Amino acid sequence: MMRYKRPRGPDRVTLRRNSPLPIWAQIGWRVALVLGLLLLAVAIHWLERGGLKDSFDGHVSFLDVIYFTMISITTTGYGDIVPTSDRARMFDAFVVTPIRIFFVLIFIGTAYTFVFRRTWDRWRMERIQQNLSNHIIIAGFGTSGAEALDELLARGAGPQEIVVIDPNPEALERPQSLGCAVVEADATRDKTLQAVRIAEAQAMIVSAGRDDTAILITLTARHLAPELKISVAVRNEDNELLARQAGATTVINPVSFAGLLLAGSTHGAHISDYIADLASSHGRVRLSEREIRPDECGKPLSALAKGLGVRVYRGGKPYGFWEAEARALMPGDWIVEILPTKEREADLG
Repeated sequence: MMRYKRPRGPDRVTLRRNSPLPIWAQIGWRVALVLGLLLLAVAIHWLERGGLKDSFDGHVSFLDVIYFTMISITTTGYGDIVPTSDRARMFDAFVVTPIRIFFVLIFIGTAYTFVFRRTWDRWRMERIQQNLSNHIIIAGFGTSGAEALDELLARGAGPQEIVVIDPNPEALERPQSLGCAVVEADATRDKTLQAVRIAEAQAMIVSAGRDDTAILITLTARHLAPELKISVAVRNEDNELLARQAGATTVINPVSFAGLLLAGSTHGAHISDYIADLASSHGRVRLSEREIRPDECGKPLSALAKGLGVRVYRGGKPYGFWEAEARALMPGDWIVEILPTKEREADLG
């Protein structure tokens, strides 16, 4: 299996910020810009009306100037009023023509932004929703969410199997570029999670950055999907119990985990290295959890054909490899074992 390589970011960092203007204000300034350009063209045409010729009555009035300006900017003109002086012709060539192009770009851009893109996004959302099943949802795409996505891809998950939710559009650019489905929304709301078909997902990762937000997302998810596997990251140890009460299947405290690595390193130079190796798919070994096969019933945990069995879960209770319950596996048992990574499984023969 090819190892997933994390793409390197660009050398130059670009700062961006969402427009603080509401939709009506965005449309309003575009209309004001169009009117301003029209008034500018009308004013200059009026001042230079001596360079215009009206083939109808020979007199160029103010209404004729407005008519000529509008026709010149929106079309190429009808020929009833034409510029005759060099100054009028140069103004039409180097000012009116660019304004005409600019008008077209403004109209097309406005129509795309407020009409076509919304319709297109809605259609794409419906198509993506139809194909969502047995997928993984990542709620929150900060540092931990990005690391989780990289690890999922490295473990063989396809980008089309992952949905990322985050209210920040800039945060969604990277997962979208990798091929994941993204939703710019608040994951604490029922409507958002229903849109990503949470009831049909296989698992959910919650990495909201704030413990209160993560717990609220977990409550909402558990309400909509009672059987869903939910992994939550919390930073405060006091909130671990609250996260479990909210419905989290697994609660991860990155601060506590870092402390474990630091403490382990004081008792041996390689302990923390091996723990990190187990947690990552890029090392030599990996942890795996599975239900035992029928042919393994009655056998001890130590007799597994591949890997090293370290724990048995029976009735939701864990048993170590040294305990009596691990001497004879039973139907329905789940085991945790240490296996080599995919690249090194061939070494076992």
